[in-house]
Amino acid sequence: MGDVEGVDRASWWQTARFGMFIHFGLPTVLERGIWAQYWEHIPRDEYAALKGSFNPQSCDPAEWVRLARDSGMKYMVLTVRNHDGFCLFDTATTDFNSVASPFGRDLVREFVEACRAAGMRTGLYFSLMNWRHPGCLQRRAEQYRAPAFYERLVEETHEQIRELTCNYGKVDVLWFDCMRPDDPAIWRSEEMMAMVRRNQPSILVNDRAGVPGDFGTPENEAVPQSRPWEACFTMTDTWGSAPGDRNWKTSRELVTLLMSCAARSGNLLLNLPPGADGRFPREGVDRLREIGKWLRTNGEAIYGTLSAPIGHSLNIIGPGQGWATMRGSSIYMAAIRWQGATFRFAWLKNRVLSARVLGADCEVRVEQKGDRVWLHGLPEHPPDPLLPVLAIRVEGRPERIEPGDFLIL
Repeated sequence: MGDVEGVDRASWWQTARFGMFIHFGLPTVLERGIWAQYWEHIPRDEYAALKGSFNPQSCDPAEWVRLARDSGMKYMVLTVRNHDGFCLFDTATTDFNSVASPFGRDLVREFVEACRAAGMRTGLYFSLMNWRHPGCLQRRAEQYRAPAFYERLVEETHEQIRELTCNYGKVDVLWFDCMRPDDPAIWRSEEMMAMVRRNQPSILVNDRAGVPGDFGTPENEAVPQSRPWEACFTMTDTWGSAPGDRNWKTSRELVTLLMSCAARSGNLLLNLPPGADGRFPREGVDRLREIGKWLRTNGEAIYGTLSAPIGHSLNIIGPGQGWATMRGSSIYMAAIRWQGATFRFAWLKNRVLSARVLGADCEVRVEQKGDRVWLHGLPEHPPDPLLPVLAIRVEGRPERIEPGDFLIL
């Protein structure tokens, strides 16, 4: 994002750092993840018949928003059309939608209204790939057909994007995915983006629709980029509801993941899919509540922070030791490995003025020799069961010494 207007659009997003991803829709009827139709080769008509079973009566978007807010999340992104083409909104383009199902509700409207009522920023995920169209599984250029072959698909897509950006009030994020075929000319991506900007001038758009967009979206990896970026992860190994997937990330792993994103000046969009009844699984709810509790104590190390420009890389303490963020003249170090009553680190160019342990009642004594720092008087054992954080105030803006500027004698 190079334009000033774009930077202004993203200012709230770059301080938010933590958002909720919700993969929901017709695949939840099967509860085998969002790719079940693809992997199991379910014919289109057989899959379409599942619409008659879509009726998640316990679905309550207001409850979703309450959980996200209590978990410390600042924005939410809902899958309003996934790869199967099923829409969670009232659309004039197809009856393959939630309003025309036994559920009978426009879930997008309920979602955006619940977000708005709670002051939560709202995002809509939209998969360009639509398995109801025969050309959407082609990935290589030599497989593409003439643009006219995709005309109906593209026209329907543009109209649905128009409906979403015109009929639901202000939308904060539009999150595209899976541009198949991978050709912006076929999708008329520039034209589509111009329409989105006309309808929603302040909206943020990601980088998966054939145009650069406002932010990058590494998936299942927290890889820093030279532009605003957001890593999306899911809490198990599956994006949609799949009770058979028991490989839950621990609360400690998730908090460490959040800190690792903030330490690289990025956001974390964390997915928790509701089940077939519309309710979140207890395992995910419990983990999010633990993250929320951690953020109530340690949130100043996450929200509005940037990568701390100290340490050999972005890891001030050492490989596998922890992550560091900064805001103003404060450095926040999250210690994966707690060192006991004395905490040691190096590479800091600034003079340390004071230090404290977030959430702990202890008086920290600072010792410093050049770039080396010792923090004495800390608890012998980690003061936080998930990830303890040290807040260090320095003189001036934090800087690091460069490799080669010191000698080990």
